[in-house]
Amino acid sequence: MTQILAIDQGTTSSRAIIFDSDLQVVAQAQEEFPQHFPR
Repeated sequence: MTQILAIDQGTTSSRAIIFDSDLQVVAQAQEEFPQHFPR
């Protein structure tokens, strides 16, 4: 079974989505993270 993993690395979170061969979403996850600014 062929699957495609798409990863989106944003400014405040990372997201991953797995699609099957029919381009239907099999699984997805998102994790937010804090931003750090230099002083």
